[in-house]
Amino acid sequence: MAETGTHGDRSEVRIDAVTRQIIQSALASAADEMAVGLHRTARSTIVRDVLDFSTSICNGKGMQIAQGVTIPFHMGSVPFAMDAMLAKFEGDIHPGDVFILNDPFDGGMHLPDIYIVRPVFAGDRRIAFAVSTAHHLDVGGRLPGSSACDNVEIFQDGFRIPWLKLYERGEPNEAIFTLLRANIRVPDMTMGDLQAQLAACHIGSRAVLELVERYTIDVFEQCALDLIDYTERLVRADIAEWPDRSSTFTDWLDSNGCPDSPAPVKIQCTITVRGDGLVADFTGTDPQVRGAINSTYSMTSACVAMCVRSMMREAIPNTSGIFRPLEIIVPSGTVLNGKMPAASSMRGVTAFRTVDVVFGALAEIVPERVPAAGDGGNSLVIIGGRRPGSDEPYVYYELMSGTWGARPDRDGNDGLCNPANIASNIPIEEAESDYPVRIDRYGLVQDSGGPGEFRGGMAIEREWSLLEGEASLLIRSDRRAHRPYGLAGGRKGAPSTSVLHHADGSEKELAVMISTEMTEGERLYHQQPGAGGFGDPMRRDPAAVATDVRDGRVSVEAAARDYGVIVDPVSFEVDEAKTRDRRGGGASP
Repeated sequence: MAETGTHGDRSEVRIDAVTRQIIQSALASAADEMAVGLHRTARSTIVRDVLDFSTSICNGKGMQIAQGVTIPFHMGSVPFAMDAMLAKFEGDIHPGDVFILNDPFDGGMHLPDIYIVRPVFAGDRRIAFAVSTAHHLDVGGRLPGSSACDNVEIFQDGFRIPWLKLYERGEPNEAIFTLLRANIRVPDMTMGDLQAQLAACHIGSRAVLELVERYTIDVFEQCALDLIDYTERLVRADIAEWPDRSSTFTDWLDSNGCPDSPAPVKIQCTITVRGDGLVADFTGTDPQVRGAINSTYSMTSACVAMCVRSMMREAIPNTSGIFRPLEIIVPSGTVLNGKMPAASSMRGVTAFRTVDVVFGALAEIVPERVPAAGDGGNSLVIIGGRRPGSDEPYVYYELMSGTWGARPDRDGNDGLCNPANIASNIPIEEAESDYPVRIDRYGLVQDSGGPGEFRGGMAIEREWSLLEGEASLLIRSDRRAHRPYGLAGGRKGAPSTSVLHHADGSEKELAVMISTEMTEGERLYHQQPGAGGFGDPMRRDPAAVATDVRDGRVSVEAAARDYGVIVDPVSFEVDEAKTRDRRGGGASP
């Protein structure tokens, strides 16, 4: 139970562990209920099927106290966005207000991600905020989908929305809705998704008020603060068990986003553990680039928090408390902290590489906890045009979900989204019924996982045919020249590839990041990278190799070449004698 006492002139509410756990679970459930509501009422495939959205609850001061089981990247961005909103509107926040944002230079991430924030009042006392964030199919800009890698300034990315009041004291700001409709290629989809976000925030608001009615305002507010403190204590306690040391890791993006002048982009991080705190210093990272892959400080911070949280042995509440033990240094004007007017519509690939870099540095500090590199993040394919006959615009947005790196004690997962995200591949039936495309190929790629004592996850492949008309084609991929790394002697995963097959039978390999066109009868083939392996491949159990061969994950030739294991192609039995010879005398690890 909660007890109320006094300390001088200040009331003090003490929350026992049971009450705190009940409220923590109730808040987490409320955030999940928000997510379910958003998912079920959304209009677009990017929200409804790809699941590119998130839901959060913050306390009355804008500190996050719960997040739905949604995108980890968004967890770290919400506290920064709330800080920017409160700096602008504190003192002018009232019951019935609803706020909207997508501007990365005002606390957002990139223009397609629109935040909706609803303050929660108990009487005249502001006690919380309900927050929903969703990636929208289109927010205007140079090309359909508002996400071209070769945009060179934010004005080409789309329609910027600084922090504004979408509703004021319960009344909609029709001017904002009118401006949005006038600047978006698929306004019905966008308006539908915005309504879904508003509904999600209503669900969160209602759940908070139900908690307040049950436990009182004072108990709720104190418990919210205790949850943040509790998160901090858990994170500090775990970090305190890590060795005090520094580790620097560097990785590369294949391209700056501009295929006419491509250049690799360096991302570097030094992780320093001191006592129960951690410093992540990105000094040495390349300056911001001409293309649209520049990230924000909030996004980079979210990457660090996600990686640290992944190392925790205890379950950590999704609160702002995770940032307190972390010092995150990101020099301004770099690709991880771009300055106006840096384009950022495709900043997701930079965030994924940031995760790989932070994990790479952590691998030297807590090697028993860190996996090898995964697929390098979702590949993004956008096909946009107008339907012949009706001239109706469409935007087909595919966020391919791939594979995980091998872990210190097991193989990488196949066919799962990068752990920094939760996106899903659009079902084939959905894609073919809603858009003028046909999915000709979809599956796992043999021999693509990095060899190791534990094998990296397999690459995903997909092929689309355009059935009618002409369309713009945008691709954001990576890890072709700089393949996913292995750890502890594990080898790299297979590279990505994109090939456009023309109607006349000729074909063209496409750059990793490109804006181009596609015409009726053409086919686009894309293979995501395979994931890195963990440990010496010669230590892999020959029986596990034989199972991989039987299941089609590894070919007979690759089993012999990479693992030194000779497998009969018919019986799938290991030839023990030949395997011993190839492995230098021992078939078992």
